[in-house]
Amino acid sequence: MATIATAAERAKASGKGLEWKGVFPANPTPVHSDGRINEDALRAIFEDNLAHGVGGFWVAGSTGEGPVMSEQQRATTARIAGETISGRGLSIMHVGAVSTESAAKGAKAAKDSGNDAICCVPPFFFKGDDQMTIDHYKRVADAADGLPFFVYNLPQLTQVEFTPELMEKVVEQVPSVIGLKHSAVTFGNIRAFADMGLKCFSGNGAIPLPALTMGAVGTVDAPLSVAPWHYTELHDAWERGDLPTAQRLQDGAKKIVDVVRMFGAPAGVTKMILSERLGIDCGRPIPPVMDLTDEQRPIVMAAAKEAGLLSNP
Repeated sequence: MATIATAAERAKASGKGLEWKGVFPANPTPVHSDGRINEDALRAIFEDNLAHGVGGFWVAGSTGEGPVMSEQQRATTARIAGETISGRGLSIMHVGAVSTESAAKGAKAAKDSGNDAICCVPPFFFKGDDQMTIDHYKRVADAADGLPFFVYNLPQLTQVEFTPELMEKVVEQVPSVIGLKHSAVTFGNIRAFADMGLKCFSGNGAIPLPALTMGAVGTVDAPLSVAPWHYTELHDAWERGDLPTAQRLQDGAKKIVDVVRMFGAPAGVTKMILSERLGIDCGRPIPPVMDLTDEQRPIVMAAAKEAGLLSNP
């Protein structure tokens, strides 16, 4: 366990005076119709969410479409995140890719662009053993040159689940790992990861309060980007010990999450909602990511309006 304690010390020391806790939206990545990253729209999302007090961002994750981005798209996204967020929040840039070489290039771009940390899914096409995953992470971490590293635990898509036992191996061999986003259904492992000294973010926007009570440092998920005020108010209430307010906001989280998950297209849903609320076109998902049909879009917009997501409170 000595190596895990060291990870906790690194987590506390990193981050330019900011903390790895609270509300970290997993924002969508706006794109033009020709596939170029829409810089103005991406900056607008960051600015909007920062104005509502978020602690940082999980950039180019699954809702952010990072795994299907080209290396150029990913590098551009990393640059915009570094330029816009730096010093005002913490940017965790997702660099996961099918090949180790591509993921390592993303990690170097994140470092060069001034991002505060990287995150990475494990290898998600060719199956292997634990050591294959760890070796992949070693090369990615080396390319990031000591930048704090968050594991992305998303077995629903990667077919690899990071258990506490596997995380112990990872931290022992990849010293820059300080935490993880836990999106697996094994909710109870949040407590185990916290006990190991890791910064564990819950990856489920439907359960921010239960996750905090289990030892999570905060939440990373797409609904946080479309309703940052709701989640920051909840986290603030939790921190000051106002449990009735926190519970009331927890009760309201389901409606937000249900909208974002409509038709299994969170990237399309969040882009459409933010386009309306911010008045700037965030585009459509990058193929082959699921998009909304023309028939589905007005249904989602009506649900978003009813949930209060189309205008700032």
